Amino acid sequence: MNASTSSIARSSFAAGTPRRFSWARLRSPASLVSPLLLLAAWTAATRAHWFSDQVLVPPQAVVDAFREVWESGEFPADLKISLFRLLVGFSLGSVGGVALGVLLATSERARVYLGPTFNLIRQVPTLALTPLFILLFGIGETFKIVIILKSTIYPVAIATMEGVRTIPRQYLEVGRAYKLGAWARFHRIIFPSSVAPMLTGVRIALGRSWMVLVAVELLAADTGIGQLMAVGRQMLRLDIVMVGVITTGLIGFSFDRILVGIERALLPWKPR
Repeated sequence: MNASTSSIARSSFAAGTPRRFSWARLRSPASLVSPLLLLAAWTAATRAHWFSDQVLVPPQAVVDAFREVWESGEFPADLKISLFRLLVGFSLGSVGGVALGVLLATSERARVYLGPTFNLIRQVPTLALTPLFILLFGIGETFKIVIILKSTIYPVAIATMEGVRTIPRQYLEVGRAYKLGAWARFHRIIFPSSVAPMLTGVRIALGRSWMVLVAVELLAADTGIGQLMAVGRQMLRLDIVMVGVITTGLIGFSFDRILVGIERALLPWKPR
């Protein structure tokens, strides 16, 4: 059999072989199945009147309520305020968490002096500190930012600390041999070697901080998405409450997807 005949035979065999089905192509459409099923169940439950309108409002009522609070300007203003609080508190908490985690992982003295207090405070639920923080800071912006900072700093610090501990000792010894400063060691050795767990901690902290912020706004705030939900509850407007609930979920989901995209860009070798 000559080369041309062999190539024809291989191409014929390949043409007759069925292609393997790729599930990756269905990943995006498949992700819409559960939300659509939930929406269908919600619609069916309201049309069948399984619950009263004071307990479960139809989806169209939520859409109308969203249009109402958007056109009034109340919703955009509250959303902007909530996102600003989250941005400031989360940024401060992330920076502080990374610095604290690196310090606790690399310094024996820091573990001796700060370790017990660190582990004690992190066991206290953030919302349990709300009365104390209100007494210390009032119910102004400082109170919300401190709450978010506390929600952020511990997950980031713990993830950073565990990531730094996994760095081979030889890497740190090379940095000491070259007499690198603290920033140079962090930038050239510590951060590249522990960026994966750091991002995991940041991702956990962002979701937790967003939920805590909305809960705090429900309890003690004059503005924000949580306060919008609280006003809707007081007015017996469940449609407005549902607007806040859905908005909170969508924003939290969007934050998580953004961090996943950043993680994929920085860690292309990490399994999906």
